[in-house]
Order: sequence, then structure tokens, then C-alpha cells
Amino acid sequence: MAVASSVHDAVRLRLAGADQRYTTQRRRLVEILGRSGRPITMPEILEAATGLTQSSAYRNITVLSEVGVVERIAGPDDYGRFELAEAFAGHHHHLVCEECGTVEDLRASPNLERVLGELTRLAAAEQGYVVTEHRLELRGRCAACAGN
Repeated sequence: MAVASSVHDAVRLRLAGADQRYTTQRRRLVEILGRSGRPITMPEILEAATGLTQSSAYRNITVLSEVGVVERIAGPDDYGRFELAEAFAGHHHHLVCEECGTVEDLRASPNLERVLGELTRLAAAEQGYVVTEHRLELRGRCAACAGN
């Protein structure tokens, strides 16, 4: 599934605000990340972006990260995973398999999201913080690793 043109327009504006161009390579990376449906590793990005060198991929991912288009998600292994930032992909959480290293998106229902918001505000208030955002990461074993 292609990334919506409104996402590309928003990315172009974000880059322009930082005096950066929305190059063909950057657009390609946004497409790959937007279609992936989960945070993906650099080897997975390079596999999907045939012809793109590793150095160009890292350089462009770095620029996209610096302007807030891409976020790096840590997994249980040494690989960083990349995805479009919430401003471009929507609010969601993650499921992390500690056995195979897969990181998947978890989109909470509106009711669950409301409860999570209330719980995070309560927990933060007990420590004197004010919550501006929250992220939930559930760790365990995916269906394949759990033998389901």
C-alpha cells in the first residue's frame, strides 16, 4: 500500500523547514517505512530499497530522524529499527519478541488508549511530572516463537 500524498506533503514541509530537500531517496525511504507496518532494521530497509547504498540509506535516515520524520526504536538485540514518527504514522505502541527480535506495531483501541493516558498521568503526577506523551512497549514472545 502506498503512503498517502498528504504524508509526503507533510514530510516535504518538515524537511523544507530545516533547509533540506525531499529527494527521491528520502521519498523512497518514507515509502518503505510507511508500507512496512512495523519498525524495520537497516538490513530490511536495504533489501526493500534495491540499489540504495548502505551509506546513503544511513545518511538519509539520519536526516529524516533529525527533522522528526523517522524514529529509531530499540529492539532486544543490537539492531535499531526505524519507522515513521507518530506525526506521520499515527499514535501506536509496540510488541517486542525477546526471542526472534521482531518488533510489531500495537494499535490500542480508543478505550485502552484512554485508560493508558489516565494511568500515565497518575503515575507521573506521583513523581511530580506532567505527561506530554506516552509509549507502551510490551515484551515477550511472538506467536511463532511461543509455538502458537
